[in-house]
Order: sequence, then C-alpha cells, then structure tokens
Amino acid sequence: MKKELIFMGPPASGKGTQTKKLAKDTGFVHVDTGSLLREAMANNTDAGKIAKDYVEKGQLVPVEVVANIIKERLKQDDVQQGFILDGFPRSLEQAHMLDDMLKEIDAGKEVKTTVIYFDIPIDNLMERIVYRRSCPKCGAIFNIKTMPIIKEGVCDYCQTELVQRKDDTEEIAKKRFETYFSQTAPLIDFYEKRGNLVKLDATGSIDEIYEKLKTVI
Repeated sequence: MKKELIFMGPPASGKGTQTKKLAKDTGFVHVDTGSLLREAMANNTDAGKIAKDYVEKGQLVPVEVVANIIKERLKQDDVQQGFILDGFPRSLEQAHMLDDMLKEIDAGKEVKTTVIYFDIPIDNLMERIVYRRSCPKCGAIFNIKTMPIIKEGVCDYCQTELVQRKDDTEEIAKKRFETYFSQTAPLIDFYEKRGNLVKLDATGSIDEIYEKLKTVI
C-alpha cells in the first residue's frame, strides 16, 4: 500500500525538521515545497521569479505556480511507494488541486493518506522565526535564542556563516501568520470532516516532538 503523509501547520511550526527526521527513519521521500520553491528561485526560473516576489512580501505564492512544481515532483519514480508532503496544500483551492493530482498519479493503486497538523501557539512561532538562522551551504537550521551554537554565527556542521532569511523578521512574520490563518487554517476543518486529520502538539524540543509524531504515524 502506498502511504501518503501530508504535514500541515503555521510557519516555523517544525514541519520541515520533523519531516526530514521521519523520512530518514522510514525511507519515505520528503517532498518539501519550501525547498522546491527555493530551488526554483535560486535557479531564477520563471516560476522562481514569481515565487520570490511573493515570499519576500510574506504572501502565499500563486497556486498555479506551486501546483505545477509539486505535481512534477510527485510524478517522479522515487515517490510512487509513498511520500511525506511538507508545505502543500496551503488553501482549500490547493487541497482540491492536490486531490486532482493524486487521483491522476495514484490511479489503480491502494493508498492511505494521513494529514498531520502541527499545533502550536503563535508566541512560540514568533520566537522561532525571529531568532532563526540558516546555513546557506548545508541547509541546517538554528535558533540563536533556544539552540546553543558551538561558534556564534557559524554553522556547527560545515562552518559556513549563518544567515537570516529576508522573510524571518517580525513584520513579515506577522503578515505570514495573518495570511496563514485566513487562507490555510480552514483546511483543518476540511480534513477533519474527511476523518484523516491528526492534531500534533508541536511544543517542546525537536526530540520530544518527534516522539509524539511517531505515536500518530
């Protein structure tokens, strides 16, 4: 049976970190919408140029752009036994588009889909975003307030200078939360009515959250 896990939650709720850990342990492919979009932006593709403008303003990327990037990834051979989707869908419109994608891709297959919602207070989220730093080389994520770093301002793993993303500021974070709760939060009710939504308490350390996650997979 093909197993499809869809991770949902507000910005900085920990979806990406937990997805990577779970993918490593289970062998399921981590389909990270954020990474795919950043790759498109870094490569300066047509879709990437459009996405960059919206991301830096703290707004959602147009659904058509995101959907095309995701669909091409989900059609690849390495995800046909299962995947963990992180960062999509982000609106009811995208949810219906994902339904259409998977209906086409999964035709004739036995599939189980589980949606996991990372539930966390906004105050915790704001702290994670404002103090977040990332490594432009290896992609590691740090928090200068809650996560000790061996050498200040430098990645523990590859010794590259850490950076703060342009959208990791309090002003843009507030816009991102407003956008999220107005357009994405209704998905909770959408998937609850389908009976395949699990709410996960996303407070605590990375390891604590991961232990909670393993109990609901």
